[in-house]
Amino acid sequence: MKVAIVGASGAVGQEFLRVLDERNFPIDELVLFGSTRSAGRKYTFRGKEYEVQLLKHGDDFKGVDIAFTSAGAGTSKEFAEDITKFGTVMIDNSSAFRMDDDVPLVVPECNAKDALVRPRGIIANPNCTTIMMVVVLQPIENLSHIKRIHVASYQSASGAGASAMAELQQQYKELVEGKPVTVNKFAYQLAYNVIPQIDVFQDNGYTKEEMKMFNETRKIMHTDASCSAMCVRISSLRAHSEAVWVETEQPLDVDVVRKAIDAAPGVTVIDDPKNQKYPMPLFTAGKDDVYVGRIRKDLANENGITFWLSGDQIKKGAALNAVQIGEYLIQQGEFDKK
Repeated sequence: MKVAIVGASGAVGQEFLRVLDERNFPIDELVLFGSTRSAGRKYTFRGKEYEVQLLKHGDDFKGVDIAFTSAGAGTSKEFAEDITKFGTVMIDNSSAFRMDDDVPLVVPECNAKDALVRPRGIIANPNCTTIMMVVVLQPIENLSHIKRIHVASYQSASGAGASAMAELQQQYKELVEGKPVTVNKFAYQLAYNVIPQIDVFQDNGYTKEEMKMFNETRKIMHTDASCSAMCVRISSLRAHSEAVWVETEQPLDVDVVRKAIDAAPGVTVIDDPKNQKYPMPLFTAGKDDVYVGRIRKDLANENGITFWLSGDQIKKGAALNAVQIGEYLIQQGEFDKK
């Protein structure tokens, strides 16, 4: 297997290296690509040093089996043809192709088989908040069709990249030291604050992030369910959380729902309110699974269930999900013919 990482120096690119190593992903040859800013940087992977090459138009992806790309939508669109023209499977972490009809949008716990039909050689990795939510929605959908979803997300600084994480840490330091607060990555100071805006506003009053949750959930789960989201940036460092309300066609018993979620792949239930045990970003950062708690009936809807989830945005919300797609393709023998 020859594997490439595009955007190797970014937060997700670095997470790709860690996840590929942790999961013993089969790699015989590794190539790292980046922008002019990161070209020349060196990273160690499995005891060997690799230098980041400048991403450019040409034949650099000839012989590459899988390219994990996380360098922004503009870069993905510009270089997609270069990456895929020799048969490389491009697993793209940007928003560039997610809603394209001829590009599968995949969360392996929900719709792994969709990855096998990729006319353009591209598989899209969904938005982080969507990934974590649908992993938990799928076992509920298996019990009774979900008609409506309401979700409020509590998204960490990591969603805006490594520089945003550094800025949050810098802000707390500046506040403690009584210095002026640096504000570059967000519209306002994030430290000691929450910002009810992620991405730009659309004409309907929702942000792009919120509309991603509406559209991507439908595509991944092959559902007509409507999802109304409120996405909020909070001052945790790298794990997102969500409060979710779902309405199903049939009323569901809470214990049945809890057991179904707990048995689902990629999910861990921590739901012991008597002992104040529930998922929190403080403990879910760095973990593979999506953690779920506060599972209960919705008091405002007899067919409603509500729950809380928390998961690592950089890991399951980005790098891990993409690597799991790659693992599935290998398991299906997609590269045996090469």
